[in-house]
Amino acid sequence: MTLAPQQPARRDDREDRAMPPRADCVADFAGGLTFEVPDLGEPGPAHLVLVSRDGDPEVRLPLTPAGDGRLRAALPGGVALPEGYWDVHLQVADGEPLRLSPGVNDLRSLVDRAPVPTADRIVVRIPYGTKHGNLTLRCWERSPHAEAGALHIGEGRLEVTARLYGAEPTPDAYAEIADQNGVAPAVRADLTADDDRGDIRFTVAYGELPPGHWDLWLRPRGESGPRVRIGRLLDDVVDKHPVFVYPRSRAESGRGAVEGEPYYTAHNDLSVTVVAVS
Repeated sequence: MTLAPQQPARRDDREDRAMPPRADCVADFAGGLTFEVPDLGEPGPAHLVLVSRDGDPEVRLPLTPAGDGRLRAALPGGVALPEGYWDVHLQVADGEPLRLSPGVNDLRSLVDRAPVPTADRIVVRIPYGTKHGNLTLRCWERSPHAEAGALHIGEGRLEVTARLYGAEPTPDAYAEIADQNGVAPAVRADLTADDDRGDIRFTVAYGELPPGHWDLWLRPRGESGPRVRIGRLLDDVVDKHPVFVYPRSRAESGRGAVEGEPYYTAHNDLSVTVVAVS
């Protein structure tokens, strides 16, 4: 009998074996996540370990058999996970935690997500792959929360629509446009209720703002109540800044002509920038 010579391992086979395990994620409407990872066949209990970049205590999720050589862990929306970035690891028994890479992320339930108006806590967790190929969760937990809706660019102004969760606006409610550096005084804007959709609308007049970066807030109970940051969280886009790009609009002010432009920050909060133009 003649034996065929053993074929050398292909380059991509060697690379696959060197790759960290991949974790598949499924998001649910309530802010929960379900993870599936390969069973490495090592003895001892296995856990999915979430490690905060901000120094919060790590979160350990038990992994249980899911069939077909897979292990499964669940992160319910009701489990507290402070806002920020959480790196995802696999640990078996007392072994060294192993960083996971992203597999298939099913985020369909996050698209056009609209919690009930009475929701007092908004939980958002979006799994994504970092530039180094690792799996990380971007998490938000806010109560109350103001979700940015449609933005309309007008001549020298921005019209903002937002939906408020976890707080009811009172007759004293207003929008606050605040200097990021805390130097210039904040500017107030009147709110208009949209009775058909339960939204709130207000206008940012660029001519009223000195050049700089300005953050948008709601004050649903006036000065005595909470200060609620306006952001866009209820979708599957982990970083809005490079995705949602808006045109500038020119306005005249007592300081001369300016141009204003809305943008989303690195935390997906809504701000505007104002620059002087000749």
